[in-house]
Amino acid sequence: MSISLLLEMATSGDPDRTAVVDDDLRLTTDELSTLADGGAGVIAASGAQHVAYVGTGGAMLPLLLFAAARAAVPVTPLNYRLSADGLRSLLDRLPDPLVVVDDEYRDAVGDGYRTMSSADFLGAARIAEPAAEFADPDAVAVVLFTSGTTSKPKAVELTHNNLTSYITGTVEFASAQPDDAALICVPPYHIAGVGAALSNPYAGRKMVYLRHFDAQRWVELVRTEGVTSATVVPTMLDRIVSVLEAQDAALPTLRTLAYGGSKVPLPLVRKALSLLPEVGFVNAYGLTETSSTIAVLTPDDHRAALAASDEAATRRLGSVGQPVPGIEVEIRAEDGTVLGPGEPGELFVRGDQVSGKYTDIGSVLDEQGWFPTKDVAYLDAEGYLFIGGRSDDTIIRGGENIAPAEIEDVLVEHPQVRDCAVVGADDPQWGQIIVAVVVPQPGTEPDVEDLRAHVRAQLRGSRTPDRVVFRAELPTNATGKVLRRELVAEVNQDRPSALPAT
Repeated sequence: MSISLLLEMATSGDPDRTAVVDDDLRLTTDELSTLADGGAGVIAASGAQHVAYVGTGGAMLPLLLFAAARAAVPVTPLNYRLSADGLRSLLDRLPDPLVVVDDEYRDAVGDGYRTMSSADFLGAARIAEPAAEFADPDAVAVVLFTSGTTSKPKAVELTHNNLTSYITGTVEFASAQPDDAALICVPPYHIAGVGAALSNPYAGRKMVYLRHFDAQRWVELVRTEGVTSATVVPTMLDRIVSVLEAQDAALPTLRTLAYGGSKVPLPLVRKALSLLPEVGFVNAYGLTETSSTIAVLTPDDHRAALAASDEAATRRLGSVGQPVPGIEVEIRAEDGTVLGPGEPGELFVRGDQVSGKYTDIGSVLDEQGWFPTKDVAYLDAEGYLFIGGRSDDTIIRGGENIAPAEIEDVLVEHPQVRDCAVVGADDPQWGQIIVAVVVPQPGTEPDVEDLRAHVRAQLRGSRTPDRVVFRAELPTNATGKVLRRELVAEVNQDRPSALPAT
């Protein structure tokens, strides 16, 4: 099934429904479909083998996704925040692309490519001879580059079948209420942005785009557009909570608020739940290679965990919930043994929405179709999934493997800690030492020994941070992931001897 069928089904169901709101631009489902047909004609006439998009998204993302699908060529939204050299290095890896670019990033793209401005593409799509063909369901629909914590970002290939399996497996067609509206502020080059552009038309939900996140503007759009659902990353949620606290504001239309992209500190989750008691919170976990979400902590899960008295149930507020339909999960030890409840290991996932294939590398699925996520995780007795961070982030101190998330979960509960990240710094004696990078609560000055004692009281002595450093904020990317390599480089510049771990 081609992703273009998702829009065709939406158009046949309700052609006059407002599909997209992007500042002053409003498109019905039928208008979006007509533009996608024209856009496919523009792409086909160009002779390009690939479409690349450099820009902030909005209506251009769903338009290009569906237009490229109807032209039977893949599309790649690129990170517009990259340097000019970074952008061009990725463009050079795409076969004969048509580059559609917002005006503000035209200079960064430079010359040497077949290029159209976003405005010109939109104008051309309005008058072009329509083109529409059904792509092979097993053909690549979208290519997304990983965030590039390694020297060379990997190009993840997602087929039409991968993406439509995710949508049809997790979303009921035309299930949205007539007044439903989704506020989208995740970047277009992230899998969550792609998933939102495909799932909302299929559900029959209006998409309201906020291209440049601003917490005050986000709150205003929820009110003026009657937004009923939204997805945010941790840094966005933190800023939204601050606005709501300062204004004593209410969001009467908002029914669902999903958060994900990276781990959200539990104190922030509890505060958000208390500020918006009528809102159903959703924690969504997924990867680019899995076509977005593979596990969900539902609103009922949130409420049950918050109200629970036994520790196991309370702890589930820090989980990512249970696998979505069509997804299987396994936790494996280093030797491949499948582990039982409560035993941490590497998370493997399997399902039709899972790609696990990279350009120039090929598939990394094993013989049974399992994808190695590189995430450390465990399942509890009821099948709730807990993510402990990337295996690459593991600190090896004196030969002992230490998961940063284990320490972060304890440290962030200290009343004077707003946020934190734990990383390993080079050390001649221990190999690595534990460094806690702490963002204090406003108006507080945490004592280093008090923070160390707080961790030591709840974890083994070997988990006590050797050093604590303070920062006004943690460096993150657009999806809220902490840039740990930046922190490691920072703490390695100053390497005092390790304190005794007692």
